[in-house]
Amino acid sequence: MNTVAEPAAVLAEENDLALARRIAAGEAAAFELMMRRHNRRLYRLARATLRNDADAEEALQEAYLAAYRSIARFRGDASLFTWLSRLVLNECYGRLRKRGRREALCPMADDIDDEADAMTINDFDPPYHAAARAQLRALLEARLDALPVAYRTVFVLRAVEELSVEETARSLGIPEATVRSRHFRANALLREALSHDIDATEKSLFEFDGDDCDRLVAATLARLRA
Repeated sequence: MNTVAEPAAVLAEENDLALARRIAAGEAAAFELMMRRHNRRLYRLARATLRNDADAEEALQEAYLAAYRSIARFRGDASLFTWLSRLVLNECYGRLRKRGRREALCPMADDIDDEADAMTINDFDPPYHAAARAQLRALLEARLDALPVAYRTVFVLRAVEELSVEETARSLGIPEATVRSRHFRANALLREALSHDIDATEKSLFEFDGDDCDRLVAATLARLRA
C-alpha cells in the first residue's frame, strides 16, 4: 500500500486526535493518511456486511465523506477506527434497508439466533462454488457470507481484525456478552463447514491493498474536491 509523502516516524507516532484535528483544518494529506491507515480493516467490515465487493467500496467512500464532514466532532473518546467503523456500519445498514433485505433488521433482533440455528452446511451453494474449492480463502469468504449479518460483523472484527471484546462492542453498539456469544456461534458454524482449515485462512479475508487502496483513495479525494 502506498503512503503519503511524509516522514515515516511522524506518521507512525501521530495519534488519532491529532490526525483528526489536521483533517478538520482542511489538510488533504491528513485525510488521505487516515484512509490509507484504515482502508483494509474498514473494507473488510463493509464487505462482510454487504457481501458484495463493489457495494463495499461505495459504502466505504460514503463513510469517508461523512467522516470528513463530521471529523471536527471527533473527541478521541474511542479510537478513530471505532468511530469510523460506526460510520461504515451505518452506511452499510442503510443500504441493506434500501434493498429490503430481511437481514437489514436491527442486529439485536430476537430472531437472529433462530435464523442461524436453522442453517445447515448445505444451505449455501454460491455460483462460484467450483472456484471456491480451489481457493480456500474464497470458500471461507463464501461461508462467511452465508451467516447472518450480525454474526459476520462480529466475526470480522474479533477474528480477522483481532479487536478486543470491548472494542467490538463499542464499534457495534451491543453488549460485550452479545459479542462473545455471536463470535462463539459464528466460529461454530464456520468450523462445521470448514473444519480445521478456517484457522489458516481467516487473516486473509477480503484483501484490500495496492491498486484497490489507491483506487478508493483517488475516487474519494476526487469526490471531495468536486
